[in-house]
Amino acid sequence: MIKFNQVSKRYKNGVVGLRDNTISIEKGEFVFLIGSSGAGKTTFVKLILKEIEPSQGRIFLDGDDITKLHRRKIPYVRRKLGIVFQDFRLLPKMTVAENVAYTLEIVGGYSKRKIRSQVSMVLGVVGLLDKSNMKPHQLSGGEKQRVSIARAIINNPKVLIADEPTGNLDPETSWEIMKILRQINRRGTTVVMITHDKEVVDIMKKRVIELNDGKIIRDQMNGGYGYEG
Repeated sequence: MIKFNQVSKRYKNGVVGLRDNTISIEKGEFVFLIGSSGAGKTTFVKLILKEIEPSQGRIFLDGDDITKLHRRKIPYVRRKLGIVFQDFRLLPKMTVAENVAYTLEIVGGYSKRKIRSQVSMVLGVVGLLDKSNMKPHQLSGGEKQRVSIARAIINNPKVLIADEPTGNLDPETSWEIMKILRQINRRGTTVVMITHDKEVVDIMKKRVIELNDGKIIRDQMNGGYGYEG
């Protein structure tokens, strides 16, 4: 699903984001991407999202080489991706339903009836169908994050990238979010989650990819946050 082949990224200011990394993430996997601040996690994700270009190497998404993609084709690549942000990034003047529908309205090609149907479906998945007409300021942090997840999956992405989705939440709410992400993963969506949440990583025992100074230093199945064994 995602493949990096000897990928490096050096920024114009000389900072190295990634150093010669080769790795594959398969369809349907749930992967935790961990590492200290500045380790290269953000660079890794921005490369997948085509927000930046690698300095060397090739990147494949769903079998397609996206390394040297024409600018007009980038939106089509991004339709395969959903992203959940730590800070939610909801539009404050829109209702829950409008925030979620906005993704399909931008993509275009959907009837109003289809959009309403899709919105109802994904709000049902995240347990917020009864809050469709509320505004973001009327929601708790966990509810806002669930709206963010609904918005990310409404276009049926093949890959869901969750960037610190539990970072601003209390432990109980964090586990509610993790249950939803696990449910989405079980339906076949590949999930890549950036996190510093040691407890979540240790309990869930998924694949762990650890970055340090731009280099992958660990790739462990059923891993924990720290080295084991």
